[in-house]
Order: sequence, then structure tokens, then C-alpha cells
Amino acid sequence: MSDKPSAPDELEGTEQPFVTHLVELRDRLIRAAIAVGIAFGVLAFYPGPSGLYDLLAAPLVAQLPAGATLIATNVISPFLVPLKITLLAAFLLALPVVLYQVWAFVAPGLYSHEKRLVMPLVISSTVLFFVGVAFSYFFVFGQVFRFIQSFAPKSITAAPDIEAYLGFVLTMFIAFGAAFEVPVVVVVLARLEIVSIEKLKAFRSYFIVLAFVVAAVITPPDVVSQLSLAIPMCLLYELGIWAAKIFVKHTQAPPDAPPVA
Repeated sequence: MSDKPSAPDELEGTEQPFVTHLVELRDRLIRAAIAVGIAFGVLAFYPGPSGLYDLLAAPLVAQLPAGATLIATNVISPFLVPLKITLLAAFLLALPVVLYQVWAFVAPGLYSHEKRLVMPLVISSTVLFFVGVAFSYFFVFGQVFRFIQSFAPKSITAAPDIEAYLGFVLTMFIAFGAAFEVPVVVVVLARLEIVSIEKLKAFRSYFIVLAFVVAAVITPPDVVSQLSLAIPMCLLYELGIWAAKIFVKHTQAPPDAPPVA
């Protein structure tokens, strides 16, 4: 046998930290799931799945002819669709807790100057998403449904299917919620030095064209809804450039900060 000492194991001592991280991740996921479950229970008790669906369908029902209602073409749709809406509402209601669990999991591995960047971004992205959803519900839906009903022939009785309506609502919520995240994307790109502030300003005219193209693709074919998405995106892009200047200035690493491994 050779007396030559064996080379040290590069992975020695890494098993325990890895398991510890997995256990913490499991605990964070359980807490997030519990928060969603509690929100679901509260919403199921009041206003209830049926009440939530009536609230969600209110902008469309207000534009239907007198006496017209939504229909269910699937036998179990009257049961499943309100439950899906309740689960979605519960997730949105518990979203701050979910995001806090994500933040608490990644925070120990961040430097202090990075923490000053992440937490404001988490809060602002959550608020902006909710603002986009609220904007589409309280303003855009009414304009879109009014436009559609104005073109419906008198010989046609509008009776939308509840599952199709749910799909439409989710698409619009995601589209407007994501569109309102433009400032966050701009700030992250500038902070990570992927794009400079000067290049963001130079890209302004191209972004305006891009915003109108995106609005034309993902919104119904009426001018009001397209402008309702494109104009806020352009304004939020300007807000993102302004916010990026502040974040880049106040979240720089201190001169004596150790390099990231």
C-alpha cells in the first residue's frame, strides 16, 4: 500500500449546510402554504366562493342586456370555477407573506448593500402588480365589455361561459400586473449594470413603439384598452429610469466590501 496521503475531499463538510438549507426551504414553503390556506379559509367563509365570483363577474354583468347572465356549459363548472377564484384570491391575499418567506430564505446570503436593494424591490413589485390588477378590473374591464356589447347585433343574446370568462380575466390580470412591473425591470437592469441609464434613455422611443405593439397583441381589439395598457407602460418606463438613478446611487457596494464568490 502507498503511504502517500490521500487528497482532501472538496465536498467534505458541505453535506450538513446543504441539508440545513433544504430544511429551511421546506419550513419556508410550509409557512407560505399555511398563509395561503388561512386566507382560503377566510375567503371561503366570507364572502364565499360564489360571492367572489359574483364580484369578479360584476364588470361584465353590468354591460349585459337586462336579464342576461353567465352560463356554465360544464356540469361541474359551477362548483370548480368559484373554488379556483377563491384559491387565486387567497394566494394574492397571502402574497406579502409568501414574498417575505422568499426574502427571509435568501437574505442571509446577501451583503448589506444588496439587502437595501432587494427588500424595496420585493415591496414595490408586489404593490405594482396589485395596482395593475386593480387598474384592469376597475377601469379596463368596463371599457372593454362596453365596447364589445356595442357591436353585438340585437339578434344575439350574450351569455358568456363562466370558464371562458375566468380565462379572460386571468389573462388580463397577468398582462396588466406584469406590465406594471416595468419600473422594477428597469431598476434591476440598471443596478446589475446590464444596461446603463444613458442607454435606457436612448431606448425610450423604441420602448414606446414596443409598448403599443404589446398592447395591441394582448388586449382586445379596441382603442381604449390598448391605450389603457400602452400609456401606463410608457409612464412607468420613465418612472423606472428615475428610480434606477436613486437605486444605483444608494445600493453600491462599500469600497471595503469583499468580492462575491
